[in-house]
Amino acid sequence: MTTAQTPELDVQPTPLALLLLGREADPKSERGVECPGDLPSPSDPDLVERARAAKEKLGDKVFVLGHHYQRDEVIQFADVTGDSFKLARDAAARPEAEYIVFCGVHFMAESADILTSDDQKVVLPDLAAGCSMADMATAEQVAECWDVLTEAGVAEQVVPVSYMNSSADIKAFTGKHGGTICTSSNAKRALDWAFEQGEPSTTKVLFLPDQHLGRNTAVRDMGMSLDDCVVYNPHKPNGGLTAEQLRAAKMILWRGHCSVHGRFSLDSVNDVRARIPGVNVLVHPECKHEVVAAADYVGSTEYIIKALEAAPTGSKWAIGTELNLVRRLANRFAPEGKEIVFLDKTVCFCSTMNRIDLPHLVWALESLAEGNLVNRIEVDKETEAFAKLALERMLALP
Repeated sequence: MTTAQTPELDVQPTPLALLLLGREADPKSERGVECPGDLPSPSDPDLVERARAAKEKLGDKVFVLGHHYQRDEVIQFADVTGDSFKLARDAAARPEAEYIVFCGVHFMAESADILTSDDQKVVLPDLAAGCSMADMATAEQVAECWDVLTEAGVAEQVVPVSYMNSSADIKAFTGKHGGTICTSSNAKRALDWAFEQGEPSTTKVLFLPDQHLGRNTAVRDMGMSLDDCVVYNPHKPNGGLTAEQLRAAKMILWRGHCSVHGRFSLDSVNDVRARIPGVNVLVHPECKHEVVAAADYVGSTEYIIKALEAAPTGSKWAIGTELNLVRRLANRFAPEGKEIVFLDKTVCFCSTMNRIDLPHLVWALESLAEGNLVNRIEVDKETEAFAKLALERMLALP
């Protein structure tokens, strides 16, 4: 690959491509797809200039956050980029910004609202930008799960640990029941802390909502066995588990997953190794256990970026994470002679993250510049208090 070439990831769209690119709607699973005003046309040649002008008019009153999985057309206007928790903390560190425009998904905007001051207003450019994983655990389902644990006589031994990729309601449940939040970077530290909260031989963790991160951390990083883990399915009576299974388990994993990372398979790993001799396979810990076990390296989004920054010239990498980020990294590191390809052969965008496009961002910024507050994300005070308690426990982790 020469430095003049743009990396070609050879990714073929699936029949769901329009939805994955945020160009279609699924009203049964999304919060809404209409804005109160008229969106600019995606074909408007002045979109970039309009976004720039509105942002300049707002000045220091606005702070734009861009998650790593966002489109390039949106990322160019971000004041900072990062993962969800880093961005929420960055927002809290900018108290002078009246408006926090979060180019991410709903749970991320909730976290920013929890961590910022009451005077700051968090805006999500498209309310349809949810998270399928976060939506797999509702407050009602988790309350029912706790009842099941209570009836099995194990609730007092259970410490909830919830992934950052969860709703404010789930974070609040976690805080109320003595648990903590984790990210993909500190999941092991969070689990170590949880097991230290009671008798080591009897303490259990209820891990929400991503079963794969919980399983991979417990087995790969902490030396547990797969038999130490059971999966609680909220759509089955008693979670599909017996009281005996709950009593024997150390990790009670919620049956949730990331729709992006869950697509990667062992076949994907074997195929890329056959196609590219000497390739390094680097995947996110939200991938399935068999994918993580077959990979060369496993880590969070920030870990992936740092690993590629440190990679030697001429090295080859297959990355198992969201496609927007992989494409951006491939372009970034191509001049350094690093070959970066996507782990799978089919499209793997985060469908709801991709709903934040340039027309929505322009609409949000222009509305704010005109004095109209739109799409505010606001967590009620009781939920915020318990969710913040869980987040503070995470911040206090050694």
